[in-house]
Amino acid sequence: MSYAQVYGQWQKDPEGFWLSAAEGLDWVKKPVKALDDSRAPLYEWFTDAQVNTCWNAVDRHVIAGRGKQPAIIHDSPVTGTKHVITYAELQDRVSRLAGALKAKGIVKGDRVIIYMPMVPEALEAMLACARLGAIHSVVFGGFAANELAVRIDDCTPKAIIAASCGIELNRVVHYKPLLDAAIDQADHKPDFCVIFQREQEVAKLTPGRDVAWHEFQYGVTPADCVPVEGNHPAYILYTSGTTGAPKGVVRPTAGHLVALNWTMAAIYNVGAGDVFWAASDVGWVVGHSYICYAPLIAGCTTIVYEGKPVGTPDAAAFWRVINEHKVKSFFTAPTALRAIKRDDPEGKLVPSLPTLQALYLAGERADPDTIHWAQNHLKVPVIDHWWQTETGYAIAANPLGIEHLPVKIGSPSVAMPGYDVQVLDEGGHPVSPGTLGAIAIKLPLPPGTLPTLWNAEDRFRRSYLNHFPGYYETGDAGYVDADGYLYIMARTDDVINVAGHRLSTGAMEEVLASHKDVAECAVIGVADDLKGQSPLGFLCLNKGSNRPHDEVVKECVKLMRDQIGPVADFKRAVVVDRLPKTRSGKILRGTMVKIADSQPWKMPATIDDPTILDEITTALKSLGFARG
Repeated sequence: MSYAQVYGQWQKDPEGFWLSAAEGLDWVKKPVKALDDSRAPLYEWFTDAQVNTCWNAVDRHVIAGRGKQPAIIHDSPVTGTKHVITYAELQDRVSRLAGALKAKGIVKGDRVIIYMPMVPEALEAMLACARLGAIHSVVFGGFAANELAVRIDDCTPKAIIAASCGIELNRVVHYKPLLDAAIDQADHKPDFCVIFQREQEVAKLTPGRDVAWHEFQYGVTPADCVPVEGNHPAYILYTSGTTGAPKGVVRPTAGHLVALNWTMAAIYNVGAGDVFWAASDVGWVVGHSYICYAPLIAGCTTIVYEGKPVGTPDAAAFWRVINEHKVKSFFTAPTALRAIKRDDPEGKLVPSLPTLQALYLAGERADPDTIHWAQNHLKVPVIDHWWQTETGYAIAANPLGIEHLPVKIGSPSVAMPGYDVQVLDEGGHPVSPGTLGAIAIKLPLPPGTLPTLWNAEDRFRRSYLNHFPGYYETGDAGYVDADGYLYIMARTDDVINVAGHRLSTGAMEEVLASHKDVAECAVIGVADDLKGQSPLGFLCLNKGSNRPHDEVVKECVKLMRDQIGPVADFKRAVVVDRLPKTRSGKILRGTMVKIADSQPWKMPATIDDPTILDEITTALKSLGFARG
């Protein structure tokens, strides 16, 4: 079947489509009805079903005779170790950990916070919670104590599972002191903490509260899988902005299973026995969906990589992992590719990659220059796709498992089944093709997407539903072309208004990124007394570029005038060594705007390196901004 036929099938009979997709899983009680609209516009899926995630991700593959197949490959260049865990071994490890948690009183519905680096034990902790019907909340390892404390108070965990430390390029990140400080700050106190001691740093345990990972599991009875209702929360994942309390995105169990299983075959074109690698972190949604759950649900081998795209040891790190472990489908963020491209602009370190079928990008806008670089050097399809923490999987993609659609550089292609994507004006009316507007999705959202926020239904309505009644507001801006291809141009907040003209910072960044010396860039709108806002560019140059900065800036200004026109009013740019980013690779444009406009701002909890903002402030002052 073609993409158009599959999408049409969903449009014609949405419930039938998802009930059919549900056939690919093992159920304790099969769903009879797909959509529960009894509380519209708060929709749920498969509420009449009973199922267990861990059974579908682990046990059923062992029973099917594939216990000797690798389930997890841990590749850790920062520690110089590699480790393979088969499905049979994973079943044993997860059931024992679940048994130990059960013996300490963890039952269905209890919350467990997981605070760990990129080690297999992080996935085992997630799966052990799922085995018992406990609701896990993974917090990115190394998050500041205050941020961890906020999450402890919001989800009130009965237990916290943490590692003694994380390993970065040149340092050990001390997790245990951060955990201790967070518990001290939090009003809620967990009953106990399980600490996975790493040899790089053995943490001091708090008597009466902390138990060591291996000792904790010694002699316990392994736990069986506990059936849960279809709408039972599998996990809570906090997504935070630069201001306000973090939002706890709730992921419902049955819809999560059905949707992720469908995507592995339809979008990523992989199945049982294939090696799938998402180069992300378990602390982010990509790590939940495509490091832990989806590959294992589909019976793939998943890679847990504890390293960087560059520096462990060089810009060939990713290609080494792909060839060594025979990766078929690879998923990473555009920011990782840009880091590789900056260190290896001519692609000299890219070898032949015989097993690689396709590269998938998500997390930040994939600029055309980076996609061209990847296409030219990797010699495989480069598939940009668009989704959010809230949705848990792709809203728009090029579904290689159904049909390889023509690629349009700059577009994540077309809407996936389940998503009726519309572009709306400020009054909530659909706009014509090619017109920039707010991207919204007609309700109901498909299975596996967030039904609400944890203990914050009113906030869920305000954040996503109220602005455009009948729609989910994505917070992204863009347009759809005449062929139905979607273009994500910016967050809604990043559409700037220059003398009455609504302009996309993303379109400007595409122009700047096309300059031969520019490795990475960002454009923000700064306050302008005459025009309301004016664009300002930040340029990171390729390694080895030794041209005078003012020459590069002058050429970029001319490029913008030639390609977008005088209407862009692009006159100023500055060369910087780095851009401020979250740990997941998103550029902190909003914070940069506040610094430039001398507005109060708060250090983002998710920032990768706070010192970069000092460099940005200095650069802005050199242009006459950041006077406050």
